[in-house]
Amino acid sequence: MQSQTMLIRFELNGKPVEVEVSARTTLADCLRHQLMQTGTHVGCEHGVCGACTVIVAGEAVRSCLMLAVQVEGQAVTTVEGLSREEALTPLQAAFRKHHALQCGFCTPGMLATAHALLTEDPEADRARIREVLSGNLCRCTGYIPIVEAVFEARAAYVDKSAKA
Repeated sequence: MQSQTMLIRFELNGKPVEVEVSARTTLADCLRHQLMQTGTHVGCEHGVCGACTVIVAGEAVRSCLMLAVQVEGQAVTTVEGLSREEALTPLQAAFRKHHALQCGFCTPGMLATAHALLTEDPEADRARIREVLSGNLCRCTGYIPIVEAVFEARAAYVDKSAKA
């Protein structure tokens, strides 16, 4: 039996890409193995851990549960695309300041999820941050430093929304 492939076109981290994928290739596998965006981590492959979280059309999604063909014509942002500068983003700097990462496996998914949250709701309180991040598993930090980092980074997103 021959595998069916499809050519898909979408925007990846602000740049147009086209890639040929098997119709059953997950977005996570396409990003990691074909487009070399290895910051997208694959953990459980069941949508439970959140390590594979990326942003599609402004929404945080589990890339292990989404087929690559579903992003045709969409904008996809991976952790590599959260900043186009060499310096750390305010969110990344807050993670560093609050020691909100240890082994780092969950960090790309946490950053993508937090970025999507703060872009939509730059004044999210700690309870909302906890609720949104509850779908991202971390076995190292105990979550308190992560919540504090996201809470601190809010100011940068409030400034962005005020300028828009």
